Amino acid sequence: MKLKVYLLHPDAIIPTYAHHDDSAMDLSSVEEVSISPGHLHAIGTGIAIQLPPLTEAQIRPRSGLAYKHGITVLNTPGTIDEGYTGELKVILINHGQEVFQVLKGMRIAQMAITPVLRPEILRS
Repeated sequence: MKLKVYLLHPDAIIPTYAHHDDSAMDLSSVEEVSISPGHLHAIGTGIAIQLPPLTEAQIRPRSGLAYKHGITVLNTPGTIDEGYTGELKVILINHGQEVFQVLKGMRIAQMAITPVLRPEILRS
């Protein structure tokens, strides 16, 4: 299986697996943004992807950001459908007590590629 990645921004980083046995790859920010407690922001990754047939991408929080700073993905897991071709953005929310600074190149979320089953819908 192959995942095509398109770099849309000069600071974009190709998603990578931190370890050979990880189930999800890291997504990085191309923006510098301050997120106040209780607020959210859609953070650009500067990439677009072309998913293999019958797959989806799931965007998930990074446990270190959640535990240390109260930062998580708002609509977790975020679903990227096979046909979506735009820039991947990650909606982060700050559940912590302090302003959180997102930096360019910071790993902000994880992306897992998963199979999609499309059953025939039967009316009963």
